[in-house]
Amino acid sequence: MQNYKLLLAYDGSRYAGWQRLARTEQTVQGKVETALSRLTGQAVQICGSGRTDAGVHAEGQVASFRLETAVDCGVLLEQLRRYLPEDIGALALEPAPERFHARLSARRKTYRYRIWNSSLPCVFERKYVYPVPQPLDAGLMEQAARQLLGTHDFAAFCTRRSEKKSTVRTLEQVRVEQTGQELRLYYTADGFLYNMARILTGTLIEIGDGRRPPQTMGVVLESRRRELAGYTAPAKGLCLMEVEY
Repeated sequence: MQNYKLLLAYDGSRYAGWQRLARTEQTVQGKVETALSRLTGQAVQICGSGRTDAGVHAEGQVASFRLETAVDCGVLLEQLRRYLPEDIGALALEPAPERFHARLSARRKTYRYRIWNSSLPCVFERKYVYPVPQPLDAGLMEQAARQLLGTHDFAAFCTRRSEKKSTVRTLEQVRVEQTGQELRLYYTADGFLYNMARILTGTLIEIGDGRRPPQTMGVVLESRRRELAGYTAPAKGLCLMEVEY
């Protein structure tokens, strides 16, 4: 068996998320697996670095899969690009070490969240930004974000909690960038809980628009109570940018 590493980009707008589902064919994993299986003549199962939610995009999703026989990566990559729908792009394909696993081998991930902070319509980027017409104070958002850095229990910033799984994560960076009318939030961590980036974003927005003071971020973090955090920002503004190994 030969192990492979596949780099993907996709527009998640019309998909029910990354994970293959029995109820629909509209998943990214399902589309890629179908393409690989037909092109190689083998039943291919792929594992992604993470399960992006419905509507979430990716510029740097990584997947791994195994084939019974070795193939020419250049040829298969070219075929895959022709076969996949235009909103899923195969960026790179290479042989991987035997023990490489797209999810288990990952060291850190970076997500970006785009906010269109204007009352003007954002016509051409509307599928990739979350419109927030009220003014946001980027300085207050940065002040609050600094309280999140380091290793903490992020139970307050996730949904679908499991008693068997740890909610402790290390958030290495939260960066707030403002360019014109767009505000971009970058999160880098050793892993993300379900909806973590979107709940962090919703909480930071509530701080930026004055609904809550920045010092409450630390209080929410320590509480481990989801109801004390902000709302879950919409999926369309979120994009998986990079996975590091």
